[in-house]
Amino acid sequence: MHVLLIEDDLDLGRALQSALRVEGLSSEWRRRAVDVPREVDASVDCVLLDLALPDGSGLDLLLRWRREGVLVPVIVITARSAVADRLAGLDGGADDFVVKPFATEELISRIRAVLRRAARQASERWVLGPLVVEPRRRRVTREGVAVPLSPREFQILLELAREPGTVLAKGLLSQRLEPLGEPLDFSALEVHISNLRRKIGPDAIQTVRGVGYVLSA
Repeated sequence: MHVLLIEDDLDLGRALQSALRVEGLSSEWRRRAVDVPREVDASVDCVLLDLALPDGSGLDLLLRWRREGVLVPVIVITARSAVADRLAGLDGGADDFVVKPFATEELISRIRAVLRRAARQASERWVLGPLVVEPRRRRVTREGVAVPLSPREFQILLELAREPGTVLAKGLLSQRLEPLGEPLDFSALEVHISNLRRKIGPDAIQTVRGVGYVLSA
């Protein structure tokens, strides 16, 4: 999973990227509002947004995204602790609000919580028919039996499991698998999908010809 970090503090930014890396989350870091892409890339799963940026307001970014229909989960991280600031962030469309200073462990937990809500899952165990996916433990079982997956296979399954029953375009899936580099080659993706089907069941992942893949709900 990929996180967009918008924070001007050098020490905090470095610490957060390190903590995200330990948890297996990739990230990209922007320090100014002007450096933030006009549109949030589809590969971004969560945004960590500081309200006080050197060249503008993080709240303005949030309000613009929500006006334009951007649904990516956003967690506001700020030194502003007044109730009015919290209400402004939450009413502006933030999914959570964390006041500095905070423990990185708490922030990671909050990231996982908003990602669960986005995936419509109530706990760290995502139940998908006979499959149970545990993102934090990087573990998959099928009818109670552990399924050994390669890191790439697990990554693909996790992306499909976020929206079971919904077709995920091949191009978007390839981009999400390599958010910081070139999208994964389609031929390589097809090989991984084939291996994944062999391990979790041939009917678990359906191909929608010319579009992409869908995990059976």
